[in-house]
Amino acid sequence: MELTRYALLAYLRTLAEQTATTFAYPATSAEASAEIQRLKTIPRSRAGDAQRDRRAVQRDLTNRPDDATAIRDRDVRGYGSSARWAHHPTDSEQPS
Repeated sequence: MELTRYALLAYLRTLAEQTATTFAYPATSAEASAEIQRLKTIPRSRAGDAQRDRRAVQRDLTNRPDDATAIRDRDVRGYGSSARWAHHPTDSEQPS
């Protein structure tokens, strides 16, 4: 019995999570089988390790003060549909 493509991908994701690794997205069922065999040879990580890693990443993403993409109160002027960037290039230009 051959597994459907969805089932193969679900199984690959499960194995990858259990081993705390990633896998190459297979183009064929032969590639999927090869990835499954590769992931089966990797020792499984403990569930607690993966959960701690996920929490650490989430915490780092929410608490990073140096996040260059964050929009801070000092960057925006106004509210709702009238909100504008506080440091817009045209704000500093003086009319001639």
